[in-house]
Amino acid sequence: MAKIIVMTSGKGGVGKTTSSAAFAVGLAARGHRTAVVDFDVGLRNLDIVMGCERRVVYDIVNVINGEATLRQALIRDKRMENLSILAASQTKDKEALELDAVGKLLDELRKDFDYIVCDSPAGIEKGALAALYYADEAIIVTNPEVSSVRDSDRILGILSSKSHRAEKGEDPVKEHLLVTRYDPARVEQGEMLSVEDVQEILAIKLLGVIPESQAVLRASNIGQPVILDQGTTPAQAYEDAVGRFLGETIEQRFVKAARRSFFARLMGRPA
Repeated sequence: MAKIIVMTSGKGGVGKTTSSAAFAVGLAARGHRTAVVDFDVGLRNLDIVMGCERRVVYDIVNVINGEATLRQALIRDKRMENLSILAASQTKDKEALELDAVGKLLDELRKDFDYIVCDSPAGIEKGALAALYYADEAIIVTNPEVSSVRDSDRILGILSSKSHRAEKGEDPVKEHLLVTRYDPARVEQGEMLSVEDVQEILAIKLLGVIPESQAVLRASNIGQPVILDQGTTPAQAYEDAVGRFLGETIEQRFVKAARRSFFARLMGRPA
């Protein structure tokens, strides 16, 4: 049966859309029929990161309002034939995302896809609640800073009390932790929280650590999910995270600062 994954956080700018795109591509690359849905009505960035902004004709609100069919609105990714994108609306209001209508949309997607990745807006407003309400699994995206982690803790509370599973008394939403923009050197200098600090506060299983890298910005600017930028550390980290999500045993990387060689230290060169 299809699984609904929500990519969520309490704070904006932590990398949810980047992570949604990377995860969707990673799942599709492993042979899973995958749809990625943008719930950030009024802003809409997923189509830019996926490189299909010029192909958007209909969006999620058009489908919910009956102005277009789901088949008309879904955009087939040109790189992966088993990956489709459903864009958000830039002009409509988030009030269009009524829970019953969203539920019907997701039920329709379940018929054709193995995984449905929901790119949630930040915070706890209506779009965010609609994105997480029907989730089977949630990936909590956080930066290693106190405000981001605190806001993520609030999202965990909502998942455990206001999700469809919580209201129906079903098995709880399975929660995963994804730490983004991580810099082990800055952790050692006391400038950001360590992975262990974040885990201690949120108390959920670590799925992956995505290192700080210019490759993320570069990929977004050219409309390419960073997981496709092979050889970069973010691409490797997202590949690892997708593998762990699918049950593979993969050791965590990118959590420790690179050590300089003796010669580099002698010459005063950076790692």
